[in-house]
Amino acid sequence: MDSPADFTITQTDAGPTAVMTGDWTAVEMGSAADRLNEALQGVTSAQLDLSGIGRCDTAGAFAILRAVEGRVPHEAIHAPRRTARLLELVARALTAAPVPEVRNQPLTDLLERLGRGLVGVGVEAYETMAFTGHLLIVIARTMAFPRRMRWAPTFNIAERAGLDAIPIVIVTTFFIGAVIGFLGATELAQFGAQVFSVELIGIGVLREFAIVITAVLLAGRSASSFAAEIGAMKMKQEIDAMRIMGADPFEALVLPRFIGLLITIPLLTFVAMLAGIAGGLLVSWWVEDISPTFFLQRIVDNVGVVNFWVGMSKAPVMALVIAGIGCRQGMEVGGDVDSLGRRVTAAVVHAIFAIIMIDAVFALIYMKLNI
Repeated sequence: MDSPADFTITQTDAGPTAVMTGDWTAVEMGSAADRLNEALQGVTSAQLDLSGIGRCDTAGAFAILRAVEGRVPHEAIHAPRRTARLLELVARALTAAPVPEVRNQPLTDLLERLGRGLVGVGVEAYETMAFTGHLLIVIARTMAFPRRMRWAPTFNIAERAGLDAIPIVIVTTFFIGAVIGFLGATELAQFGAQVFSVELIGIGVLREFAIVITAVLLAGRSASSFAAEIGAMKMKQEIDAMRIMGADPFEALVLPRFIGLLITIPLLTFVAMLAGIAGGLLVSWWVEDISPTFFLQRIVDNVGVVNFWVGMSKAPVMALVIAGIGCRQGMEVGGDVDSLGRRVTAAVVHAIFAIIMIDAVFALIYMKLNI
């Protein structure tokens, strides 16, 4: 049961002795410390008896030391072992040197962050090359010994990343095609050239939007999934266990994900092209009264198969980039949840950035080739 802090002053042969009673805690202390300080005014040497107190916390110990400061030497304090250790801890904290003030130095901090960023880029580049080299060795070894390929997880990943992503890919690219159709109908109507919105839809969807939207969706679904799955295994030391048992984690975890996405993305890109053209066709039929037959005929005559193959040629590269970034970030996960979250986020951000950059590089290459 809690009892308020209190004390009594008794006279002994060694001088006045303050006998403490009750609970010297932040809740029960009250004004006892101030009364103790007043009672010891004018006393140069006293004894302190803490054997009768109940509970004592750091607030109580601080109040006691402040009240008897300079009046009670350390050897004159009689306390149970636990209370004596608490008083010693608080006394050391009172005499500790103050924490030096850290002044903000904007220029120095900026240069330090810049330097750390440049070092981080170099480390990331080195680790990416090491990851790529290890993966190429695994691919060469698998080609030399095809029976080492793990087809069951490969098709499982292809199903999860491919078939399960078909609905979202269809819906997204359908509305992208519809938006392109609306823009073409609105802007080209100013020049009386609404019929050319068919070419705008065909070229935009086949050449750019189908593959980019598919890759971005898979970056959000598959890259994050790969990083989370491999990262969770890394945290639980399952990957270390695989190495101890003689299994190569790249062969068991990374390669099936590469092959699975390599199979999946071209198929999803083709589905996205059909959905995008269907969205543009519906809008053209509704807004511009262009019949589906006429729409498809203009696609065949004026858009052609070249734009289709231009879009499809990007799919394997996107698959390798998405799988590589997701798996590499997963392999870099540390032993805590914070590292897992940061790596999963980095996998999505890096994959989307790489997709946009690669698409721009392809655009420049095909422009130079006049394709």
